[in-house]
Amino acid sequence: MMNGTSQSMARSPRRSVEVTEVIEWRDGETRRVVDYLAAEEPLEIRIFSAGASSVPVSVTMRTPGHDLELAAGFLLTEGIIDDAQELLGIHALTDETTGKSNVVEVEISSSEYDPAAMQRNFFAASSCGICGKASIEAIRRRGLRASNPGFRVTPEVLCSLGEKLRSDQAIFEMTGGLHAAGLFTASGELLTSREDIGRHNAVDKIVGWALLEKQLPLSEHILMVSGRGGFELAQKAIAAGIPVMASVSAPSSLAVKLSRELGLTLVGFLRGSRFVIYSGAERLLQSAS
Repeated sequence: MMNGTSQSMARSPRRSVEVTEVIEWRDGETRRVVDYLAAEEPLEIRIFSAGASSVPVSVTMRTPGHDLELAAGFLLTEGIIDDAQELLGIHALTDETTGKSNVVEVEISSSEYDPAAMQRNFFAASSCGICGKASIEAIRRRGLRASNPGFRVTPEVLCSLGEKLRSDQAIFEMTGGLHAAGLFTASGELLTSREDIGRHNAVDKIVGWALLEKQLPLSEHILMVSGRGGFELAQKAIAAGIPVMASVSAPSSLAVKLSRELGLTLVGFLRGSRFVIYSGAERLLQSAS
């Protein structure tokens, strides 16, 4: 059980946190206390183009907040759109009965978008899991390339990122139940961070923020994520043009394979003054001296 502060509540997006009563056991005694929970609700993303009716392409369980960024980031990292110019409109729909906004509709300009194929491909991938060779081949067919081979960051700056991201996790501070993603400059400045129950959603929110702010590609930036660095996060970083991705825990084998093939610098076990380089060491092995 974690006690939040009024400052943390003020920083948290509305609906991201719920309050409940729980029973705490400590040293043989119990008491009723108030606890904060990270909210979890479904978000449906619908797409339409050329005057056609909207079609649902994804339903993800997420922490409410920054939903437009999440939808925009998802469209880009999944290859449905390539840049902000293809995004003609985006808005949330509110249920008149519940008052909740759990649907985002997006209008895109792409004349080649096939909603039926997108539904089949996305829901199949979600349900059956990732096949390594097929997944890397699909990303290769998208034409994604290594981002900014000249980008450099010192080990000293890299080691400073974890504490900066942790200190900006307002909802985690209250609930202890969220993943986080942070976007940093080469000098270690935290530009923005996002939290979500899904680490992939946190990254999509970061990418969506950059897309809506017309900051893509993120070729001069570092992405840091809490938890492990999986394949899905690596491909999202590559799609956004990010040259360096770091995670608190280990990457997956497929994330390492993808990073080595497509030139993403991948760092794992970034904790304190230690980290492990799995790919792209040339961007990191420089001393501040």
